[in-house]
Amino acid sequence: MAEQSHHPQARRSFLALAGAGLLSIALAGCQVVPRRPAPPPPPEPTGPVRPPISPNLPRDETRNRVAVLVPLSGANAGVGQSIANAANLALLDTGGERIRITVYDTAKGGALAAANEALADGNGLFLGPLLAEDARAIAPVARGRGVPVIAFSNDSSVAGNGVYLMGFTPRQSITRTVSFAAERGVQRFAALTPQGVYGRRASQAMIDAVEQAGGRMVAMQELGRTPAAMRAAVATLNGQGAYDAVLIADSGKSAATVAALVRSGPSGRARILGTELWSTEAGLAALPALRGAWFASASDTMFNQFKTRYRARYGKTPYRLASLGYDAVLLSVRVAADWRIGWPFPERALLDPGGFAGVDGAFRFRPNGVAERALQVQEIGPAGLTVVSPAPRGFSN
Repeated sequence: MAEQSHHPQARRSFLALAGAGLLSIALAGCQVVPRRPAPPPPPEPTGPVRPPISPNLPRDETRNRVAVLVPLSGANAGVGQSIANAANLALLDTGGERIRITVYDTAKGGALAAANEALADGNGLFLGPLLAEDARAIAPVARGRGVPVIAFSNDSSVAGNGVYLMGFTPRQSITRTVSFAAERGVQRFAALTPQGVYGRRASQAMIDAVEQAGGRMVAMQELGRTPAAMRAAVATLNGQGAYDAVLIADSGKSAATVAALVRSGPSGRARILGTELWSTEAGLAALPALRGAWFASASDTMFNQFKTRYRARYGKTPYRLASLGYDAVLLSVRVAADWRIGWPFPERALLDPGGFAGVDGAFRFRPNGVAERALQVQEIGPAGLTVVSPAPRGFSN
């Protein structure tokens, strides 16, 4: 059941309903704790207690409020609506009766306005926003009210100090792929990274990953987007020394063009490595230059099940990022078992070293606020993708 609000800030409110679970989730200790007139402060506060407010929505005596902050209008409306739908589906699947989810449009009036409205409504946890700049905008006001932010961005620079990232970062994928390559005997690594922030982060992640894996970084070159710039970059890279594997930190289509140039050079037998960008692209097997390439991504096993349920309910295919909304609600439902009604969200629960399970597999938040993920490694072949190293089921340390 969904409630449509006519409040000036566009939003949708979803109530918890019982439903068949896509994933099994432990909900021990879910009895309702009656609201006390004047509760004492918690013995181990996880942040400043929010001052009394006059909520725009009616007070809920049996559930804590969770806000989903996503764009429901504008250029990113499709992604935002898909995440919002996934969040609702997760609540239906788990029967999470201790939280109430309300979706706020970060594109109508801006993310800060949406966050302020969510705070006025009494929400104690933010899921979202989608964009890094929006996360930066809302972080101070959320932190001032002791409300953690679980953002869907992949920009690690916004993480920390109450902001946690669910998004997939290039560092996660690169580290996993390089580690696997080193286990398979690769010793000399090279990298071609695009201009801009993503490229710079991929470059540093590659250097760190190779060092951690005990390999040797022999060549690195910034990659332009024009055919001439690509040829020049590969020629410069080849002039720096021979390599056994080369990371092309760009989309699959662009990487295929560059890989063809690599194949024709002195290190033509080098293994091509990709990043998490490839996980959202179809048709990689149809690009001959990428055959034999390795890249790390979340397992699609549970996502495919989620996709089937999503289509059945909403009549369309979800964006790949919709899984972030689903998994964020799973996390919220699990923690809600220990979240006393009307009290601040128990933020320390987010740093559980055992992590959480979701559509995208196991994940946990590190102290810096960035999600560490259990990723699989896939190889591109003429018939499609083959898993050459399955994702771990959890974390051992």
